[in-house]
Amino acid sequence: MVALSTALLVLALTLLAVQYLKLQWSRGRFPPGPTPLPLIGNMWTLRFELRHDKLMQLAKTYGNIFTVWLGHTPLIMLNGCQTVRDGLISHSEELSGRPATAAFEEVSKGKGVVFSTGHNWKQQRRFGLMTMRNLGLGKKSLEGRIQEEAQTLIEFYASIKGKPTDPSPSIVHSVANVISAVVFGHRFSSEDKEFHQLVEASDFLVTFLGTMWARIFDIAPWLMRHLPGPQQDMFKYNTFLETFVKMEIKRHQENGIPEEPQDMIDFYLTKISKVSDDPTSAYDEENMIRLVTDFFGAGTETTTTTLRWALLHMVTQPAMQENVQKELDAVLGESQIIQYEDRKRLPYTNAVIHEVQRYSNIISTGVFRQVVKETSLQGFRLQKGTMVLPNLSSCLFDPHYWETPHQFNPGHFLDKEGNFVTNEAFLPFSAGHRVCLGEQLARVELFIFFTSLLRAFTFRLPEGVKEVNMEPIFGATLQPHRYKICANAR
Repeated sequence: MVALSTALLVLALTLLAVQYLKLQWSRGRFPPGPTPLPLIGNMWTLRFELRHDKLMQLAKTYGNIFTVWLGHTPLIMLNGCQTVRDGLISHSEELSGRPATAAFEEVSKGKGVVFSTGHNWKQQRRFGLMTMRNLGLGKKSLEGRIQEEAQTLIEFYASIKGKPTDPSPSIVHSVANVISAVVFGHRFSSEDKEFHQLVEASDFLVTFLGTMWARIFDIAPWLMRHLPGPQQDMFKYNTFLETFVKMEIKRHQENGIPEEPQDMIDFYLTKISKVSDDPTSAYDEENMIRLVTDFFGAGTETTTTTLRWALLHMVTQPAMQENVQKELDAVLGESQIIQYEDRKRLPYTNAVIHEVQRYSNIISTGVFRQVVKETSLQGFRLQKGTMVLPNLSSCLFDPHYWETPHQFNPGHFLDKEGNFVTNEAFLPFSAGHRVCLGEQLARVELFIFFTSLLRAFTFRLPEGVKEVNMEPIFGATLQPHRYKICANAR
């Protein structure tokens, strides 16, 4: 028995040694980086999280293009504005793929637009852009929906008359109803239990995919399927989302598709019927389900989280809040309906919104890319199939582009005369072929919701609360800790 145990131990150590040597040999084909260990690569050093701050620290040692290993899989990191822009914009086509990681595949099965790649992705993206335009993106119709939801949010805060409240549930409800109108064709009541389950499921999946549990699942999916942990909730919530969307599709089919489609499901069902004889078509029910969940999840989580950060900055910096309100009062008055076009007359307010997106960037490192065609990037050869990850936060904190990168400073977006100015390092929505499909919608929502709330209320911390936790909760998005505020009518 002792001899058998010894033999097994020697065998295990030998296999680990061989694996270690293979990793060291493989490293020579990739940009430099920390030494990987067998089985776990660099994930132990990174604590199984791809945190933007840790990655920026590694860039100081290994340069703006370096390699970290997720188990046995190399991941090329892009750091700093110039490098990220070079990868995402100058080499946009070559880096347009999406790797089939275990977690991505479990959630999407390679369908939809966020986690798909190749021909399927191109067709779903083209359809998504066309549908958003047809449903009013950039037009008064969709902007009117946002204004209505902003008014509903104002009415809610008015009803609680300055009592301390967690702003998250009310913001989620209003923002989710904007994208619900786009994909489902209707809004939900705040009392609808199924709607709350929908938001909860979507929020969990968006968050989970950026956690260490997703990275562990990527390394050993066969094992994690049989162990307890949050990955089991991933299976449950993903099934719920698919079932919910299938029910919505069934309702649309039973009601019949109108001559003028009213939402994304209408448009998709119409598209399927038109291309049924096209063998190259990637339009089917599985893609429709995933496209709808992609739009709902991304369209709810990103805007909601940014607005939560925006209010948090306003209550912790009351002088800045007052300056925004003074500009709103001077330019808009009390009765005028706020429109996205008004941002051009509100440079300070627009700068504050942009600074929230920069300083409290919610996406952190973006989403994994994959090289679809061998290319060269700043002297390094990137082989087809290699995973790449742009550290978007490294652009938003790049000291070469921002005067005070680690301070909340709206002056980053204002010139000496107080006019709003842009900055090429401002990439919260990513860039290139994989830029966020909902960027324009998010911009309109952020502006109208934020200005509507600040014109109607002054937000304060509850009595006795002197400070709040400004450190983000790490996940696929960087969320603020839950907090309470008081909305006092102006």
